[in-house]
Amino acid sequence: MLAYEVKVKSFINRHQLIKEGEKIAVGVSGGPDSLSLLSYLADRRESLGIEIFALHLDHMFRKEESYKELKFVQHFCEERSIPFYAERINIAKEMEENGGGLQEVSRRIRYEFFERGMQKFSADKLALAHHGDDQVETIMMQLAKGAGSRGGIPVRRPFGKKEIIRPLLSLDKDMIEEYCSYHELNPRRDPSNEKSDYTRNRFRRHLLPFLKKENPQVHEHFQRFSEEMNADNELLEELTKEKMNNVWEKDGTKSLIKIEAFHAMPLSLQRRGIHLILNYLYKGKTPFSFVHIQQILQLLKEGRPSWNLDLPHGLKVCREYHLCVFRFSTTEKQEYAFELNVGDRISWPYGGQFILARNKPEAMAETEYMVLNQKVKLPLCVRTRKRGDKIQPKGMNGSKKLKDLFIDEKIVLSKRDQWPIITDGEGELLWVPGMKKSRHEQAGSTGSHLTLIYIRNHF
Repeated sequence: MLAYEVKVKSFINRHQLIKEGEKIAVGVSGGPDSLSLLSYLADRRESLGIEIFALHLDHMFRKEESYKELKFVQHFCEERSIPFYAERINIAKEMEENGGGLQEVSRRIRYEFFERGMQKFSADKLALAHHGDDQVETIMMQLAKGAGSRGGIPVRRPFGKKEIIRPLLSLDKDMIEEYCSYHELNPRRDPSNEKSDYTRNRFRRHLLPFLKKENPQVHEHFQRFSEEMNADNELLEELTKEKMNNVWEKDGTKSLIKIEAFHAMPLSLQRRGIHLILNYLYKGKTPFSFVHIQQILQLLKEGRPSWNLDLPHGLKVCREYHLCVFRFSTTEKQEYAFELNVGDRISWPYGGQFILARNKPEAMAETEYMVLNQKVKLPLCVRTRKRGDKIQPKGMNGSKKLKDLFIDEKIVLSKRDQWPIITDGEGELLWVPGMKKSRHEQAGSTGSHLTLIYIRNHF
């Protein structure tokens, strides 16, 4: 029995990658790695009790040559009675029309295609042919570009509601070539894999041979390292998420962390917490590096009351009083203005409701209210702040600029443009919920008066 077969069987069993009755889709380019995986699994359909399907995407980079590869894989599958699904997508045209880098666009389109293929066959898992040499290259590349201890290529990972598995991670390239030769698979070979234009190819051609010369089994050590790192990272990620729940607020376009509570976390969790925030805001893409995370941690450690840091793609990190704010500089102010008459109930876009009623509400923990005097003109307006806004606070002579009120109350910049401002029908500022009421609040509680009620979620 070939080393390929012994090791793959052992690896599948150890990690419980495949269960009886499952439907497995295999991503197949036609090259040695993926063709060997498809052949191995197809030959064991009966013994493993599984169904196998092949998915092939033609990126159309090499025109007729890449189309011949599609036909080659199709013929390979027909000979072995393997259900086959393929698409041809012009990646170069996609990049021209929508922008993006080659690696980024190719990867996105490839995984969108895999998702469609899995749906077509109702597959449970997607098997990909990354192997041990790929693992060595990936980990070294991550370290070289300062991506931190991410653990390389995982043995398995979620893919929507399904799962991606990688049964070949215990093998090196020589074992795959031996398998292809023994079974006369005659795989196709992409000449771009030999070019030094791509980072991975440079690592493959120059660094990997050196490491293998030092230790021919280096791929096994890197795989063990990857599995240990990923297991450790899983535990630390869960701990980080648990701790960050108490210090992190997010709404899709920005994130806030409470600095004092964040500093109470262990440093290793702080580092992962920043990584979690950046991953969330960059939506899984990684234009940032370990250096950016270290910069943020250092600035937070210095304790300066305010600072700004620019990150890739327009992301700004700012300290504002007791908070650290992450937001994209392209984020536009979202203005709102709602009219409020007696009996109306409106929802505030950032959480909570406003009600204008004729009676005072019962005392509730999450409720604020203001009893209006008879001089207030209707309708009321709940809106965002405007330049020059002033309020005449209750019990004070003169007026106070809204900007100064925010500064006095240490309200961070990112929340000032959201904060609800209440005015009457003549534009007179009546109330800044959570902070100040104006002189227009009714002093006594006798008689019938209008009451503005705010049922808050949070500010």
